[in-house]
Amino acid sequence: MEIESRNAAMHNTPLSERLPALITLFQADYGALDRLHSAPFSPRRRERLCALFSEWEAALEEMPFESLSRSDQLDWLLLKNFLLNERRLLAREERQWEEMEPLLPFALPLISLEEDRRQWKDVNGREAAEKLEEARKRLEATRKSLQEAPDPARPAVAFRAAKSLEKTLAMLENWRNFYHGYDPLFTWWTDRPYQSLKTAAQAYGAFLREKIAHAEDGDAIIGDPIGRDDLIIELQRALIPYSPEELIAIACKEGEWCLRELRRASRKMGCGDDWRRALERVKESHEPPGGQPRLIRELAQEAIRYVEERDLVTVPPLAREGWRMEMMSAERQKVNPFFLGGETIIVSYPTSEMEHDQKRMSLRGNNRHFARATVHHELIPGHYLQSFSQERYRPYRRLFYTPFWTEGWTLHWEMLLWEMGFAQSPEDRIGMLFWRLHRCARVQFSLGFHLGRMTPQECVEMLVNEVGHERENALGEVRRSFGGDYDPLYQCAYLIGGLQVHALYREMVASGRMTDRQFHDAVMQENCMPIPLLRDLLTERPFTRELTPEWRFYPLPSAK
Repeated sequence: MEIESRNAAMHNTPLSERLPALITLFQADYGALDRLHSAPFSPRRRERLCALFSEWEAALEEMPFESLSRSDQLDWLLLKNFLLNERRLLAREERQWEEMEPLLPFALPLISLEEDRRQWKDVNGREAAEKLEEARKRLEATRKSLQEAPDPARPAVAFRAAKSLEKTLAMLENWRNFYHGYDPLFTWWTDRPYQSLKTAAQAYGAFLREKIAHAEDGDAIIGDPIGRDDLIIELQRALIPYSPEELIAIACKEGEWCLRELRRASRKMGCGDDWRRALERVKESHEPPGGQPRLIRELAQEAIRYVEERDLVTVPPLAREGWRMEMMSAERQKVNPFFLGGETIIVSYPTSEMEHDQKRMSLRGNNRHFARATVHHELIPGHYLQSFSQERYRPYRRLFYTPFWTEGWTLHWEMLLWEMGFAQSPEDRIGMLFWRLHRCARVQFSLGFHLGRMTPQECVEMLVNEVGHERENALGEVRRSFGGDYDPLYQCAYLIGGLQVHALYREMVASGRMTDRQFHDAVMQENCMPIPLLRDLLTERPFTRELTPEWRFYPLPSAK
C-alpha cells in the first residue's frame, strides 16, 4: 500500500466523506497484492496480506471515530470487521496447510519458483531443473510411505490436498510457459524434469483422491468440515450471538411450522394429513419440454406486478427491462439442480442428453409450483434487484459481502409474500412451503456436517426423507454445499438471514417508523453489511468502536 496515498485520501477530503474514498483505496491495494501473490497456500502471500491489514488497522485506529458522521462510523466498523475476518481466514488457511503439508512436502519449493518469477528474479535453468527433479523424488517417496501407512490421513485432508495439488500444477505450468521456448537454456534443462514431475503429480493426485480420500467416483461428495471452534468464529464475524446448536434449534422450530402448514395445504388438496402425497401431485405439474422459458417469463412479470401494485419496493424501469434468461447445462445441474439468479436467471430443466431418470427428477424438481416460489427469489424483488441496486448505491460496500444479507433479503421476501397471500392455491402454498422447509434443513445439515455430526450421505438422506427432494437433486444440493466454493455458513444464512431481515422489517414497519417501500429501499441503498449493523443504522442506535454480537432476533427458551 502507498501510505502517502492513504494519508492524502484521509486529509484532503471532508470529514464526512473520508471512509468511501479510503475503502476504495483499500480495495485497490488489496486487489493488487491478491493478484500478485496468487500462488495457492503461499506463505509469502499470507505474510504480505497480513502486513497490509496491519497498516490499515493502524490507519483506522488513528481516525477520530467519535467525530465521524454516522455513515462513516458504519463504514469504519465494516472495514474493521472485514480486516479481522480476512486475518481469520488466513489463519485458517495456515492451519489447513499444516494439515496438508505431510501429504505435499514437495509443494512449497514449487510455489517459490512462481513467486520468484513474480518478483522478477532471474531464473537459472540448471537450478530449476534440479528443484523439479527433487520435487518428483520427494513426491514419489511420500506416495510410497502413504501406501505403507495403516492410516495415512483423513479423507477430507487428502481430498483438499489433491485439489491443492491441481492448483499447484496449474501454477507450475504458468511458470514454465513464461520461459519455455523463449529461454533456450531453461528449455534444455527443464523440459524432461518438468514432464516427469507433471506425470508423477497427476498420478499422485489421483492416488490421493481414490485411495486416501476414497473418492473413486468423480461425483463423490467428500467435504471439509471446519469444526465447532471455527463455526463460532464465523458466527461472531456475522455478529450472530447464537451457538451452532441454538441455530439448529431455531431451524427445527421453523421446520415444525412448515410441516403444520404443509398438512393444512394437503387437506385442501384432498390428501388429508399426508403432505408427502400432496407434494407428489405438485411435482407432477410441470411444463412440457420447451415450455419452461415461457413459464419463467410469466412468473417474473407476475412478481414484478405484485410488488409494484402494493408499493412494496421501488422497481426502476431499467430493472424491469434489464434481466435475461439462460438455460443450465446438464453438467452444471449436478451441482445446481435448481435455478440461479441475478441479472441473468439460469433455469434448470432436463436436457436431451440426460438419462431418463435424471430427466424425470429434473422435471419434478422444477415444477411450476416450485418455480413460482423460486423466480421472485432469483429476479425481482430478489437477487436481481439486489445486484441492480448494489451497482448504483454505495457500490464500495460490496466488499463487505455476507450471505446473511444476500440470501436473507430473498428469504425475507419469501416470508413476507407468504404472509400477504401471494400463494393462493394449496399447490402454490406447498411450492412455497417446500422451499421454506428446505431452508430449515439447510441449517441442520450444513451445521451438522461442520460440527462433525453428519456425513454428506446423511445430509442427502435428510433432504430426500424429511423435505421430499428428488434424490439426484438432493445429491446436487449437498455436492454444491460441500464442494469448497461456498462459505461454511452460506447454507445456514438463507433461513437465519431471512429471520434477521424479517425481524428488522417488523421492528421498523409494524411500528410505523417506515413504510414497506421506505424499508426495502433503505436496505437496498445501504448495500452489503451484517444485518445487526443495518439495524443499528436504521434504528439510529449509537455506534461504538467495538462490534459485539448481542441482537437476539429470534426468541428461544435458552435465551438469557
